[in-house]
Amino acid sequence: MTPARTPRHRAALSGAGRLLPLALLLPLAACGGGATLPEAAGYGPHPQLPEPRQGLLPTVKVAKATGWPEGAMPTPAPGFRVQPFASGLDHPRWLYELPNGDILVAESNAPPKPEGMGGGLRAWVQGLIMRRAGARTPSANRITLLRDADGDGRAETRTAFLEGLNSPFGMALVGSDLYVANADAVLRFPYAPGATRIDVPGERLSELPAGRNHHWTKSLVASPDGGRLYVGVGSNSNVAEHGLEEERDRAAILEIDRATGARRVFASGLRNPVGLAWNPQSGALWVAVNERDEIGDDLVPDYMTAVRPGGFYGWPYSYFGQHVDARVAPQRPDLVARAIAPDYALGAHTASLGLAFLPDGRMGPGTAGAAVVGQHGSWNRDPPAGYRVILVPFRDGRPEGAPVELLAGFRTPEGEARGRPVGVLPTRDGALLVADDVGNAVWRLRRE
Repeated sequence: MTPARTPRHRAALSGAGRLLPLALLLPLAACGGGATLPEAAGYGPHPQLPEPRQGLLPTVKVAKATGWPEGAMPTPAPGFRVQPFASGLDHPRWLYELPNGDILVAESNAPPKPEGMGGGLRAWVQGLIMRRAGARTPSANRITLLRDADGDGRAETRTAFLEGLNSPFGMALVGSDLYVANADAVLRFPYAPGATRIDVPGERLSELPAGRNHHWTKSLVASPDGGRLYVGVGSNSNVAEHGLEEERDRAAILEIDRATGARRVFASGLRNPVGLAWNPQSGALWVAVNERDEIGDDLVPDYMTAVRPGGFYGWPYSYFGQHVDARVAPQRPDLVARAIAPDYALGAHTASLGLAFLPDGRMGPGTAGAAVVGQHGSWNRDPPAGYRVILVPFRDGRPEGAPVELLAGFRTPEGEARGRPVGVLPTRDGALLVADDVGNAVWRLRRE
């Protein structure tokens, strides 16, 4: 398999002089002291939440992005087999399956920051960290179509399906309308079954909060009846340090009327809501959320939760219910009092991005209705956390029990990142696809 070090990645990762400021900052960052709890303590409906810890700088434990050596692959759980569905992609982030089995993959990265919105010293340091982690390459701004016509588990057809987009992420097909969530708007394109390319320009259905785009990904799902679209919009900051005016309609799930483009806030207080999926057992909308940083290696756990219409989930004033974040001013005890505790914690700093529900028991007995989560991996926890794909069992529409590791081996024993999983997609043929944006691949996992 072609290693992930494309010229873009080599340019982003090379040059000792560029990384020297980060190297100088690492001793200071280590003042955080490292995790005091095992990673498992941050999982489940009642995770352990220690007292917040603040140092001069947060922990910086960056897994340098190296890509996969020729022939290397992630490690599947016993009884499973993994193979590359597609390789040599350009930062693949999100996946969608069309009715005929074609797979769409959003090859995307963060858009450029507007003039004057660089973010200062903190953003500069974070940029160095993300560059080392393989997350600061220019965006391909493309959706690619992958087709496995002969059913051997590898896509032999690859076409540029949509080009010239603006950091695309979420995708949804309703009838003959294909919707794409760019970093700044939801676009609508006409889709014909079997098409391998769309050349007509998209119609802007609804604008989305853009600007600084501290969190730029915009996930997207359609309602079961197709009448509404739901878009996850992350915050423009860690804890509103740029002011709450920049957070208008952010840290929220927006509901968009598909006929008119009118939008409203469906739920709020969700720092970075990424994976959106409908629970097949309860019918509820669920979301995977990345929580805040810089108050310790064990805080705050990322989570997944059912979304209540009109619900408020704490950000920035509190976390995991009524645990107040003292850094935020002014405080809002009225909002903290109604903050909803999420249903299931997914570990501190795991960067749990991908979320999907299994429609059947393809991953083994009792896994029908289970959630699959792609954990992109930490950059500010020591020891690192995430860098894997997990399954969380569900019963009667609720999470039950500890997570099960499905796909691992994304980090080497030396701590380098060969890959980082993002979007997860159960396909109609009984497999599970995983987008790996550092490995530049889509992996296919299924039971042997």
